[in-house]
Amino acid sequence: MFTKWMMKLIEPFRRSIRNKLMLTMIILAVVPIVTITGLAAENSRRSMEAEVISTNLSNMKWTGIYLGDQFAQLNNLIYTVLISPHLSDYLANAEEPSLSSQFAAQKNIIDTLTNLFYSAGNHVIGVELYLKEYDKLFTINASQSDIESPGAIPAPYKLLFDQDKDFMITSDSRDDSKFQLVRSINRFENQEKLGGISLGIRWGVLDQTLNLLGRGSDHTVFIAGADGEVLYQPWGDSPSKDTVSRVAGTQETQGYFRSDHGYVFYNTIDPVGLKLVTVIPNSSINESALATMNFGLIVGAVSVALAILLAVLLAWRVATPIVSLTRSIQGFGMMKEREMKFSSRMDEIGFLETKLYQMSHRIREHIRTEYVISLEKKSAELKALQAQINPHFLQNTLQMIGSMLFKNSPAESYGVLRSLSDMFRYIIREPEDLAPLQAELNHLNNYMQIQQQRFAARLDYSITVNEDTAGSLIPKLSLQPIVENAFFHGLEQKTGPWKLEVLVKREGQNTVIMIRDNGIGMPPDKLSDLQGRLQLRSGGLWTHGERIGLSNVASRIHMHYGELYGIRVESSPGEGTTVTVTIPLERKVMDHA
Repeated sequence: MFTKWMMKLIEPFRRSIRNKLMLTMIILAVVPIVTITGLAAENSRRSMEAEVISTNLSNMKWTGIYLGDQFAQLNNLIYTVLISPHLSDYLANAEEPSLSSQFAAQKNIIDTLTNLFYSAGNHVIGVELYLKEYDKLFTINASQSDIESPGAIPAPYKLLFDQDKDFMITSDSRDDSKFQLVRSINRFENQEKLGGISLGIRWGVLDQTLNLLGRGSDHTVFIAGADGEVLYQPWGDSPSKDTVSRVAGTQETQGYFRSDHGYVFYNTIDPVGLKLVTVIPNSSINESALATMNFGLIVGAVSVALAILLAVLLAWRVATPIVSLTRSIQGFGMMKEREMKFSSRMDEIGFLETKLYQMSHRIREHIRTEYVISLEKKSAELKALQAQINPHFLQNTLQMIGSMLFKNSPAESYGVLRSLSDMFRYIIREPEDLAPLQAELNHLNNYMQIQQQRFAARLDYSITVNEDTAGSLIPKLSLQPIVENAFFHGLEQKTGPWKLEVLVKREGQNTVIMIRDNGIGMPPDKLSDLQGRLQLRSGGLWTHGERIGLSNVASRIHMHYGELYGIRVESSPGEGTTVTVTIPLERKVMDHA
């Protein structure tokens, strides 16, 4: 299969020296330009890649600094509680036996936490203070202000104590849009952990800062913990496990690496130790590079087009004398008259070209003589053909008229007789082979009037004619045989209603006659065989049987008007057949003399 395909591909170059020259010149002109353009495009892509990397590293650095400032501000809110004298008083007097003293100390703590909550802004959604030694948990948020004794260390503070940390950020497992900023309360003397303070904060407080990184349509931005766990991802697809693992394993505070899908930039957020990560896919950088390379690609494309044009023109000019000589040899068998030419070249090719033109002229003289004799014979056969009429059609029509004399009015019977009379008159009294299109249509209408009387209950016939086509000439008995074939081969074998439509229209300088029926159509093999015979244009006028066949009509049209005119057939099984006849709009008969 591959070998056949390759043979078809190289066949035009094996048979034509012009194509070989064109291909060689195109390759010599285009390859250097394409190579240079490709190298320039690759250099542009690399420059764009370096620029994107540099820009994103800078953006990551400054965004990390701004995020660190935001976390530092949140951390300062906690310090306002740690340095509050009310917390020191409560720790000192929590074991006072006086209930009034304990109540006053707790109230001061509640007031301190409340002031912190309402002054922190909308992104702080809650404040907690937990004292391990006294088993007290103070909770302040928009819906409650409460003190309770939980009995067990709450989850975030237990993790803080177990890992012996002074500071921790944890994501809310119940709501991934929030996180807790937790800091331990230490005894000053020995740094013993007495409890902890936490702020419930919305991750959205960071979105404005994260927007500094840009919101590419397919960029991914997220904040990860020290272990690589994704704590917050404002936009983008979920990162792959490999990306998370490599981010967690890096020891550098800032940098980037390439993964299978793109570029991963990371930066450590001081002082919280979280990592800011941006993933930019390869396609984003390639698109940016492509936008930069557009000008170079346009220049390269224009250069290639000019190189191809110059190569084709040069090859055409060099090979034209050889091709012209070849065509002269190929035209020996053609019957169409040509003006005798003399080559303007003085070299060997010019000498051969002149001699070949002289030889072809003499050969055409002999061919023309033989053709005229053959044409006269075919014309005689056509005259005999025009004198015939289908005996079956005549017999059926006479039987129908006899039946109408008993059943129908005299006027209806007379109409059928007149149509039949006009048909005979057109066949017998018109000696010319070519007839006006209107006369041929009138003959067709007489035939269809008889058919409509025969099949009135089933047949739907319509005809549409463009007035511009009135000057067209058509070989006599061209349309009625086509319609007769439509009845015999298509409609008479179909059950149900019959539909026949004739459309005459103008297309440029041609007249196109379309005859459609809704008959049984033709199978593909039969249609292919018919189309092959119509294209063969053998010049034969007689067909098998008693009817004038499509090949007959096609040969006559071709004989009068040339290869550009004739008959085309389209058909689908079960849907019908369309026969298209194309003739010149005005009289334009071939000159065979």
